[in-house]
Amino acid sequence: MFSKQEEAILVSLAKEVRRIADNEINGEKRKFWYRHNSLKGERPAVFVHPDGSWGELLPDSALECSDWYARHIEWTLRQRIIRDRYIPDDVPIERTLHIEKVWHNSWWGVAPKVVPRESQGGSWHHVPIIEKPADWKMLKMPRVEYDDHSTKLRWEYMQNLLGNILDLDLVGNCYYNFHLAHWYCDFRGLENMYMDLILEPDMVHETIGFFAEGVIGMFRQMEEQGLVSLNNNDTFHYTGGIGYTDELPGEDFDPNHVKLKNVWGAAEAQEFDSVSPEMHEEFVLQYERKVLELFGLNGYGCCDNLGKKLHNVLKIKNLRRVAVCPWADIAEFAPVLGDKYLMTWKPQPVYLAHEKMDTEAVEKELNEGIKKANGCRLELILRDTHTVRNCPERFTEWVKIARNAIEQSWNNTK
Repeated sequence: MFSKQEEAILVSLAKEVRRIADNEINGEKRKFWYRHNSLKGERPAVFVHPDGSWGELLPDSALECSDWYARHIEWTLRQRIIRDRYIPDDVPIERTLHIEKVWHNSWWGVAPKVVPRESQGGSWHHVPIIEKPADWKMLKMPRVEYDDHSTKLRWEYMQNLLGNILDLDLVGNCYYNFHLAHWYCDFRGLENMYMDLILEPDMVHETIGFFAEGVIGMFRQMEEQGLVSLNNNDTFHYTGGIGYTDELPGEDFDPNHVKLKNVWGAAEAQEFDSVSPEMHEEFVLQYERKVLELFGLNGYGCCDNLGKKLHNVLKIKNLRRVAVCPWADIAEFAPVLGDKYLMTWKPQPVYLAHEKMDTEAVEKELNEGIKKANGCRLELILRDTHTVRNCPERFTEWVKIARNAIEQSWNNTK
């Protein structure tokens, strides 16, 4: 599959990851997440997800391989090495490497259209392809197709290349987050969606229902074809944090046939951030709940302020994580979530994007937020850092400030 030079690069990186992963601190971090995700943690979790800043920490130009899958593996390994160097948060560096099964997804059968961004990291705009209700009929239900032959070739090759260095794990899909409102906007446009809530409510209901039915069918196809893989490990959970838990896969788990009830799921409707709780429930949340019933544990929310919508959000079956976005009031969430849910707080990332990192603002925000969340099961999730001005040390500093804030302001009363 790869050239001799590419193989040598990957072997060298794998050995470095193995060296880092063998540090006993990673075992302690892993144990911490098991306690934390089971609502038994002794302190808030600290997790940095660089998001757009990976383009600065690990740009495409830094990759030495040429083959697309070799570059994918190279990026994964280098990411762990960089995380070990600059991000001393609670995320363990694992010696397990996922080797993905080969499969295809037709999705909705039609590609959305956009006005593309003019610069890296710039903005873009939807070009609606749905002009009237009848146009939705051009969309088709997703169809999943597993390629067993290509999977076997990839797996055997990677085992021979890296199997004596890292613990390889053959996986299908590990991510079960879905985005009903986002898909609507992909084809109809954001502004049109808001107008449709008033002028075309029946169309919105029918279309969101279609997306919900389609994604359920998609997940069921994955289940039937052996593509559902466990995510109770270092897999990122869309709402926030990572997936370690001994509550999954569950007591009746069959390792030869992983089911949807054995994994984490997640949903959000950020496009409904400014929409009333009543309309959020009517047009999207009731449909999201039906899909989320498939999963063993769930998270909800992302960058949408759920403060006024919690009474409906908490109706989600097997809910464990609830997102608290940077502009939400933690005091609104704390008495409702208590110690029965993970409060996934996402502090303001903009302080890392200034010409000079605003450490005083970070310290003030974290201390105030932690005090408001005392008595809750809190996790500090730094996300959406689209730039750190090519200064990865800012992540190191943020983690240091976060740990100091926990020490100063966290009063573990549980």
